[in-house]
Amino acid sequence: MHENFFHNVKIYYEDTDSGGVVYYANYLKFLERARTEALFSVGFSNKKIEKDYNSLIIVKSCNIEYKKSAYLEDELSVRSFVKSISKTSFFMNQIISKSDEVIVEAQVHLVFVNKKGKPVKIPEEIYSKFIPFFCDSIKV
Repeated sequence: MHENFFHNVKIYYEDTDSGGVVYYANYLKFLERARTEALFSVGFSNKKIEKDYNSLIIVKSCNIEYKKSAYLEDELSVRSFVKSISKTSFFMNQIISKSDEVIVEAQVHLVFVNKKGKPVKIPEEIYSKFIPFFCDSIKV
């Protein structure tokens, strides 16, 4: 059984357009915040990874599907889990829901790189922390 990371987001005025609808690019920010909180939940941070391992985690690609809109003052939940993992990168699936309704699905390819931007092996300490969150299929 896989585990999931969860992060809640409340929609503020600054997140919306003039019609009170969440601006599409802001969903990427919500996904980033959820990934950052996932990292914190297993005892790491981007600053710690940079300092202790001379590495950065970068987004190589993001495939996102917008299914429905979110609106001012909605409360959203971002569910994240590791879809697959290799020596230098991993795919994280992220699902944004409003109540029990999926409104956004994304698959993000994340790569560990050194400060010159070259891929490096994921440190074993980090790799092992993500194993419980590994899932080979989406279960909504």
